[in-house]
Amino acid sequence: MKQPVFPPNAAKPLAPYTPAIAAGGFVFLSGQIALDEHGHLHTSDIATETRKVMENIGHLLKAAGLGYEHLVKVTIFLSDMAHYAAVNEVYGGYFGEAPPAREAVAVKGLPRGVNVEISGIAVRA
Repeated sequence: MKQPVFPPNAAKPLAPYTPAIAAGGFVFLSGQIALDEHGHLHTSDIATETRKVMENIGHLLKAAGLGYEHLVKVTIFLSDMAHYAAVNEVYGGYFGEAPPAREAVAVKGLPRGVNVEISGIAVRA
């Protein structure tokens, strides 16, 4: 059985999807962009954008009763691999010695013209 996860005061999804789904001890997080609860993008620079994405992931995890330490798999989508180092610097600050498994890929385009989108899988442990 699956349970939708909707954090309070989150921006409405831009397409037909659920922000996160809890199922079988896992929480599957849809790709998050730097969108706030008012529908405004925070894209002044890649560090600010990445922080907002990670905050949005934190809100989803909290709504599911979890934290960043529960993430086991993450996918980072970048508009350009030139952002890789800056994204890693911000992203790495959210994890301790055992960050989740992940990949980072550059893609042709992302929703609303953003530079970074991050999705993930968390596990209840």
